[in-house]
Amino acid sequence: MTRDVLVAGETLIDFIPDSPGSLGDVESFSRRAGGAPANVAVGLARLDRTPWFCTALADDPFGAHLGDVLDREGIPDRFVTAVPDSRTALAFVSHGPDADREFTFYRSDTADRRLDTSVVDDETLESVDTVAVGGVTLTAEPARSATFDLVERARARGCRVFFDPNVRPELWETDPAPTVRRMLSATDVLKATREDLDGAGLPAAPREILDAGPDVLLLTEGSSGARLVSDEGAAWGAGEWSHPGYEVGDVVDTTGAGDAFAAGAIAALTDGAGPDAVLAFANAVAALSTTRGGGMTALPDRGTVAELVDGS
Repeated sequence: MTRDVLVAGETLIDFIPDSPGSLGDVESFSRRAGGAPANVAVGLARLDRTPWFCTALADDPFGAHLGDVLDREGIPDRFVTAVPDSRTALAFVSHGPDADREFTFYRSDTADRRLDTSVVDDETLESVDTVAVGGVTLTAEPARSATFDLVERARARGCRVFFDPNVRPELWETDPAPTVRRMLSATDVLKATREDLDGAGLPAAPREILDAGPDVLLLTEGSSGARLVSDEGAAWGAGEWSHPGYEVGDVVDTTGAGDAFAAGAIAALTDGAGPDAVLAFANAVAALSTTRGGGMTALPDRGTVAELVDGS
């Protein structure tokens, strides 16, 4: 069995509030499977691009639940490892009046910190087009070294590396800038927000970011859509493109919208789409993901995305 994409990183539990307000004021939450790479993996599966997924699950009830969710979504378990004597990372989400969200993490001695990428064999990497990783596994050892090992082996075998820094300053015990810059030097496609760039101490100018390693920068800008900036190393050469995004009615929850965008972008790139089509497709996936609560629950299928793109 071969697949075009391999995603690696954390799978965790998001607790989504049943009402807006600060964490101390919310009385009830809904449990949802989450974690940026897990969202990307499931997003790709719903877009008919089911990837390999390398993740680590705890041997607790939450870990068992997450395994069941991945199985229901059709994610193969070949590179899903069980971590004994560990806990599942928890993220409590709080929502402002415009559905903007903040995260509070509980991540001590959790399975995601012990991600094992050695289970991904080199033969698999030789058959994969894109390897996608995120920034959370870079915050702690041994997951940090495992992530770099996977990326370095992937690049040696001609894989495109897609990186979403997903900077959460509260998860970093040290300055994230050196680690993120090291990853940038091994990155082909960077998907980021302005907050990611600021949090990692990266330059604001897109061309300076491309000078650090990537050939393509996907800069998401919330309700304003997204931009794509590339240099000569990109398949379509140097240039800049933008897309204003889509209006999809009331925004319920923006949790995971960036992950949805990443899944859409990876799917479009794997399909060989050009810059305009990549932005249109990824923005549509992201917009549709905000219409329901939870980062993974609201991920759309390819048909729904196509209807939005074709109808715009």
